[in-house]
Amino acid sequence: MAEMNTKDFLIGTLIGGIVGASAALLLAPKSGKELRSDISDQAQIAREKTSQFTSSAYEKGNEWASIAKEKSTNLAKTVSDQSNQVMDKVKELTNKGYDEAKQLTDELTSEVQQSVEVVTEEAKKEAADLEQKVEEELKS
Repeated sequence: MAEMNTKDFLIGTLIGGIVGASAALLLAPKSGKELRSDISDQAQIAREKTSQFTSSAYEKGNEWASIAKEKSTNLAKTVSDQSNQVMDKVKELTNKGYDEAKQLTDELTSEVQQSVEVVTEEAKKEAADLEQKVEEELKS
């Protein structure tokens, strides 16, 4: 079964509403003048709803893009901070003797593993936060 996204659902709902309203108008016993007037009114309402939907979709798209940009900036900062810490350890390693170098290498390995964990957790947190905001927006 194919997965239906929100956009397809909204478009289907809009088209279904238009078809249903048109069918109701055409099947109702009315004079030609009343029928044309009703069709014109319903067409105007459909145009307004389509315009509102388009405007809302554009605003939400911009808002989601802004949120995604903010999250990627936060993630890039975390990666940069962790990289700087690793580079500081590497510089420290090059300035020490062999025994100290071995100890610093072990520390550096540990620091890199911790950095990877920190970046991974930050990425998961940012992704979950973004997903939550998108779900909240879709519900509203």
